[in-house]
Amino acid sequence: MDFVAIDLLMLLCLNIFTNSFSKGIPQPSCIKSERQALLKIKQQLKQPNMLADWKAGNEDCCKWVSVFCNTVTGHVTELQLGSSNDTIASSRSKKAGSLKLGGKLSPALLDLKHLSYLDLSNNDFGPTQIPDWFWNLTSHLQYLNISGNQFQGKIPDLLTNQASLVLDLSFNNFTGSLPGISFNVTVLDLSNNVLSGSMSQFLCHKKHQMKLEVLNLEGNYLSGEIPDCWEKWRSLVAIELCNNNFSGGIPSSMGALTSLESLHLRNNHLEGEIPDSLTNCTQLLTLDFATNHLSGEIPPWMGERLSKLIIISFQSNRFHGHVPEQICGLSSLQILDLSHNNLSGNIPSCINNLTAMISRKMSRGKISYKTSKGCFFDNMALMMKGTMLDYSNTLGLIKLVDLSDNNLSGEIPEEMTMLTGLLSLNLSKNHLVGKIPSKIGAIRTLECVDLSENNLSGKIPDSMSELSFLSYLNLSYNNLTGQIPTGTQLQSFSASSFLGNKLYGPPLPTPKTPVPASNIVEEQVENRKQVDWNFIWREIGFWCGFLCVAYPLLVTNSLDA
Repeated sequence: MDFVAIDLLMLLCLNIFTNSFSKGIPQPSCIKSERQALLKIKQQLKQPNMLADWKAGNEDCCKWVSVFCNTVTGHVTELQLGSSNDTIASSRSKKAGSLKLGGKLSPALLDLKHLSYLDLSNNDFGPTQIPDWFWNLTSHLQYLNISGNQFQGKIPDLLTNQASLVLDLSFNNFTGSLPGISFNVTVLDLSNNVLSGSMSQFLCHKKHQMKLEVLNLEGNYLSGEIPDCWEKWRSLVAIELCNNNFSGGIPSSMGALTSLESLHLRNNHLEGEIPDSLTNCTQLLTLDFATNHLSGEIPPWMGERLSKLIIISFQSNRFHGHVPEQICGLSSLQILDLSHNNLSGNIPSCINNLTAMISRKMSRGKISYKTSKGCFFDNMALMMKGTMLDYSNTLGLIKLVDLSDNNLSGEIPEEMTMLTGLLSLNLSKNHLVGKIPSKIGAIRTLECVDLSENNLSGKIPDSMSELSFLSYLNLSYNNLTGQIPTGTQLQSFSASSFLGNKLYGPPLPTPKTPVPASNIVEEQVENRKQVDWNFIWREIGFWCGFLCVAYPLLVTNSLDA
């Protein structure tokens, strides 16, 4: 999740409606006491230039930057003081500047009795302890976002809110255990803090059905087992528990979450098999169990019961057995990452039934999930071009198959080349044999191909030179032979992409052409038949020079005698 990027569409529509309805009707000025409260709030803040029109001489505070009032009563209902481009404040109001606020939080906020929306996200308050009085705001707020600051301290139990509440406290330095929450909290984002301890007290022993739809606890220090008591949380649409220290198995009671669309459990210490109870979660679009210690076989029922899946990421676990053919029934699947496991057998030849990977049409960049408060956007860490990258805004554009680092055998099925919308194909570090499919060039969208460390043989298909978008290629350490197909595309890669084969031609260095042994013998015989006149003339010159020196000496010695 994009640290729950909440887009409060309902509030926006309500605001547009009330503004349209009240056109032509005189708008009430703001309440005097609320104007005074805003001025007190400004006094405690740094960067007051951002709020230059917040001044006593400007009486109508409803026209001040980042202030929104009820068009009928004149009460201040919203303060949009966040600086992030991702906040609703920036999307709804172009009045706010790009500078960051700092300073202190003023208790005058409590004087805004009709305030329902407060955004202080992505400012620069420094390592500030949240004052106790501040949490009293949650009793009447519908939206509170203080993410992306350096706020610290413990979060108290939030049990008094009367209205449904969207609460984003992510990317701060809050410590301690998870707070208790009211059943009216709709969205809770506590990701990327320093929270620790177990989830049990937070999750279990609930008397009423909770209204929570989005739970994001990613990037903390939570530990212990994930409690097996999810029956009271049936409204959940998305769960994000990545990058913690959870152990034990995936609780079977998660099967009660029949509205669940996104489940992220990446990078924990989970073990055991995928529970069969998840067959009830038929609305699932994303399953992210990567980097754990999960084992057993990949359940065939996933391809039958979870027909809406867009993303499967099971990389870096201990799954064994075959890749189930039932996965071919997932017509919406765009990302299949089963890399770094112990899978064996052949790649299913029915893989061409993954029709979402066939289409070259560009889908929307973001994968979003609707809640009663609007939408949030999913994100994923994916291996692309040899590097682990985070995708959020463009996640919906990625179409990927990664089966690398397993024990897969057999040939690469020709049907793989029918996935003509594929961006990345990684089958490296297996035991694949046979030839690279001759029609691989039909996947014109390919940007990344890694077939290294297999037992592939034969020539590199000429069609591979037609992959004009290809920016990462690794065919090293196979049994490939022959000349590398010519063309600007393949020659643009370094020689390391082709090492460990029996290939020749650019970009590999050109070896000296060996001379056959028979040619060497014939050349030696022919040389014996030829007269070396250079050698003869050198011999004649030597003896002439010798006689010119020796003869006078001999004559002189004879005369002396």
